[in-house]
This record gives sequence, C-alpha cells and structure tokens, in this order.
Amino acid sequence: MVYEDEDGSRVTSSVKGGAVKLQWKADWAGRWYALGVDYEMAGEDLTESVRLSNRIVAALGGTPPSGFNYQLFLDENGNKISKTKGNGLTIDEWLRYAAPESLSLYNFHQPKKAKKLYFDVIPKTVDDYWQHVTKYPEQEGAKAVDNPAWHIHQGTPPAVTPPVSFGLLMNIVDASGTSDPAVLRGFVAKYRPDASLEEMTVLEPLLGYAINYFEDFVKPKKVFRAPSDMERAALEQLAGALEGLGADEAEDVYQTAVFDAGKAQEFENLRDWFRGIYEVVFGQSEGPRMGPFIKIYGPKETAALIKSALAR
Repeated sequence: MVYEDEDGSRVTSSVKGGAVKLQWKADWAGRWYALGVDYEMAGEDLTESVRLSNRIVAALGGTPPSGFNYQLFLDENGNKISKTKGNGLTIDEWLRYAAPESLSLYNFHQPKKAKKLYFDVIPKTVDDYWQHVTKYPEQEGAKAVDNPAWHIHQGTPPAVTPPVSFGLLMNIVDASGTSDPAVLRGFVAKYRPDASLEEMTVLEPLLGYAINYFEDFVKPKKVFRAPSDMERAALEQLAGALEGLGADEAEDVYQTAVFDAGKAQEFENLRDWFRGIYEVVFGQSEGPRMGPFIKIYGPKETAALIKSALAR
C-alpha cells in the first residue's frame, strides 16, 4: 500500500513512529463512495492518486466521479509556485488589486494549461474582463455564450462599463503621483465629460485598486534616468508644442505632436523615442499611449511633467 507524508511525498508502509504523518490515498475513495461524490478536481501532481482512488471506488461497487485535472501555476520565471518558496500569489492579494470577476476570468481561460500567476498579470486581466463585458451586447447566440462574461455572471453580464480602461487609469495615477480618488475622478471627468453617473459608479472601485497597485508595485520600482542629448532636444520640443495646444484637442493631435518631436530629432527607430519618454519622464521602460494620456492628463500638465523630468 502507498502512503504519503504531510508534504505529499511518498513513503512506504514500513515507516513507523516519529513525526511522519501517514495518509492513506484511499481516503479519497472512501469519501467518494460514502458521500456519492460525482465530480472531483485535482492538480496534475495528484493524477496517480485519482487513478488509484477510482479503482478502489469501482472495486467497492461504486461509480468513480467525473474528474478534471488541471496544470500547476507558475511564477514570472516559469518556476512552479510553492508555499515553501513564497513565490505565489494568494486570492486575498489578487483581490487587493482587482475585483473577483477578473480572477474568475483568469481561471476561465485554458484551465488545462500551466499559467503564469504573478502580480503583473492582474492589470491586463482586468482590462480583458471589461473588454469581454463591452463586447457582450453586440453578440448573439453561440458567440454570446462563448463570451467569458456570460459564464462569469451566469448569463447576465453588467450593462455598464467604466469610462476608461484600468491600464489608462493606472497610468494617470503613475504620472500624477496622487492617491486622492477625488483628483483621479477629476481627470477622468475631464477626459470623458459625457460619462454617465452609472459609468462613474462602476469606475469607483477601480480607483482604489489602481492606487493600491501603484503604491505597492509601480512606485517602488521606478528608476528615472537622465536623457541623452537627442532625447532632451526632442522632449523640449514636445513640451513646447504641448504648451501651445488647448485641452480640447483630439487625441490624435497630441499623438502627432509626440511623433513630430521624435521625427525632428531623426530617431532611427521611433520605439527608441517612446522608450526614452517612458524612462526619463515616467521612470519605467513601458508606458501609456501618449495621445490618450495627454488628453486625460492635460497638455500643459504633461509639458510641466516633462520639464520637471528634464530638470531632475
């Protein structure tokens, strides 16, 4: 007979005494048989235990439950998550930075595939969730049922979505450096003046999540660097252009101003120009699409942000 110790490691029946806690795999089978369990999920590391338990239930004259074996979760480096190593992400930690529905979406996709589970996946999952909710009203029949939002909300997804994406909201928290929800509401209201009361209500919990994520993960990792001569010239030109633009311009106008500043300095690859903006002004290697960001943050405010970075 095969036994396991408290850590799930196999031990032989000859091991006696001491602190080793023996656990017979047939415990599963006994519970399944006695309680009439008809469905059981287990990680792939328990595949052999499930098979053995199924055989025991069948030998007792019962019907083994239907099962589902899922892959394990991995950390950002592709290593198995372990409580001992402390490289995991708990449910409570996820819920500090995002709503339960986003966690449901994370688990919904590809349940049989090993997935990376670490803090950086949370913001994207939040925006993916709201994208599914946004698409749902336009879908019918099988497409509607295939939408994860249908399953997460048992057929009745929310009818109202937030006026801005979670990613953009976090960029505003990042750039402004504020943890005041009232200030953030003001930015959003300026960007989306036609947002309804219902949409602003849906936005409310996202403000807290964005602030928590920024304070815990983004702010401690910020590393600002000095600009190169080419970057400094381009940033000075961009700041000057933004100071001459009004707050009511379209996003494309601001985006064009950013491109023009980079092209004027003849960057061989404009990606290098945008990376320079993010690393010099925002203190990170990636950042927001500049047109929408400037629209919501304000052209003159963005110009001041750039000048502050250049003077740093």
